[in-house]
Amino acid sequence: MIPEHVPARPVPVGTAGPPPSAEASAAPRRSPGVRTRAGNAMERTRAAVLDGAARAVEKYGARRATMGDIAVLAGIAKGTLYNHFRAKDAVYAAAVEAGVRTLAEECALAARDDLADALALAAERIGGHPALRRLATDEPAALAALVTPDDGPTWRLARDGVRGVLDAAGRASDAAAVDVVLRWLVSFVAHPGVDVARQAGLVAAAMPRVSLAD
Repeated sequence: MIPEHVPARPVPVGTAGPPPSAEASAAPRRSPGVRTRAGNAMERTRAAVLDGAARAVEKYGARRATMGDIAVLAGIAKGTLYNHFRAKDAVYAAAVEAGVRTLAEECALAARDDLADALALAAERIGGHPALRRLATDEPAALAALVTPDDGPTWRLARDGVRGVLDAAGRASDAAAVDVVLRWLVSFVAHPGVDVARQAGLVAAAMPRVSLAD
């Protein structure tokens, strides 16, 4: 938290002295960089929480993991965790959205050179994610709910991410193309892929290039 500034000590009533200068009567100034440091600390704590949530699911499963488990694995106090999230489901939702966003950004960079490589990267990351593997083994119903498309923020983010990857590769990014890629990637949530690079190459080849005239 940003510390509040302590006001200057008042001059006792009746004490003679020179009038206060404009600088002394001005509003207190914040030390340079205080807000930035506080923001950075909050971002680091949030990142630790989301990592702790993924590790808690991997270790205990989504149902059995508690807020206390998440806090311990994040390396923070439980009270600090509740300053960021009030419920376990909110932590999970934020962790999934952060993971989707990060993966989409990495794949968009890779897609500038080779779309197949970008798709293979996404498929391998999804298929090998420890928390997803735990869900696939112990909580298939929770996993099924996770991979059921809807109009919620996570799926909108996923669609936008796929669209960004296709755009970066100079390929058509209409709804049909996005749906093909997204459905292929979602298949790796339940089962790690076999011969991922070859599959990624086939999917990439099926994505039409955008004409320069367009």
